[in-house]
Order: sequence, then C-alpha cells, then structure tokens
Amino acid sequence: MESGLTRLRFLLCAGAIAVLAALASGCGGGTDALAAPKDPPLVKYSSSYLTFTHPANWKAYPFRWSGELHFRPLVYLSTQPVHDPCSTQGNTTTCGFPVQSLEPGGVLITWNASYPPAVGLGTGTQTRIDGRPATRVDAPGGACRRIGADRTIDVLVETSPLPSTLTEFTACLRGPGLAQTVRQVDALLASTKFVTQ
Repeated sequence: MESGLTRLRFLLCAGAIAVLAALASGCGGGTDALAAPKDPPLVKYSSSYLTFTHPANWKAYPFRWSGELHFRPLVYLSTQPVHDPCSTQGNTTTCGFPVQSLEPGGVLITWNASYPPAVGLGTGTQTRIDGRPATRVDAPGGACRRIGADRTIDVLVETSPLPSTLTEFTACLRGPGLAQTVRQVDALLASTKFVTQ
C-alpha cells in the first residue's frame, strides 16, 4: 500500500513539473514574440563639415550640384534611393525633396547650410547640438507631409556666432514604427559633431 502511494505521489509530482515546464515555455515564447524590435547596427558618417552615427539601413547620399543655390545641401540620409532634388528652367532653379514619396516606415533626412546669413534661430524648442545653440520644431505632418511623411522634425543649429549661416536638419518620417524612428533621430542628433571651420 505504501509503495503504491509513493508511486502515485511520484506520478503527481512529475505531472505537476511537466505542466509547469509547459507553462513556463509558453510564457517565454510570448515574451519573445512581444519583444521590441532591435535597433539596427550603427555606422558613422564623416565629412569635412560634420560627423554623426546613424542606423546602417539609412544610406548616406552626399549632394553634388554645380549651380548656384540659396542653400548648400551637405548630405541626405534615406531608407530608399534619392534623386536630384533640383531642376532648372531657364534662369530659375527650384529644389524640392530628393524622394517623390516616402515608403511605409521610410526616413528621409537632409542636412543643409542655409544662405544668406541669419540673425536668429527662429521659433522652436531651445536645445543644443554639439554644445551649440539650436531650436527644434517637431510637428505631425509638417513640410514633409507633401512626400507622405507622418512627422517632420526641423532643427536649426548656430554653427558659428550670429549673424551667420545656420545648419538646417530636417527629418521626414513615415509610420509604422514612428516612436522607434524618433529615438533613432534623437540618437543621431546627440552623436553629431561639427568640424571647426
């Protein structure tokens, strides 16, 4: 009788352990399924004007233009190929965005030096980029809405004492995944260093 009872206890304990193992395994699978997507690896962009790190899937496209413009494009970053944003008709050159339409989850970032010299940073939330005074405007849609963006982040940086040329940063972002993309933009800005001119 005692031996039968011991065997029954053993079977009940083994069954309980198996049930707990199955539940723990199921919980573990759920956790992995709900885990936040990992950020892609970072790469460094460097030019004679600035350096920063960015996700490897945001490709850098240095800008080349032989004509005169009212701004100096420094570099474009995008998750999709870019095209020449400027066209000339007679004596008039007009420039737009270097992509026609952002794809879902798409990113387009432009860095420009503005002309003529500015006397102020304008409106926006005051911040600092590489220790320099800057303003930031973060808007749903914004100027990037015309290429299908859900959010526009504009930053003006005083890279030399005013009055001077300002450095302009614009990020056009399209969902899904906007919260993660904004964090990546913030990390890019935090990593930015301007080369002393």
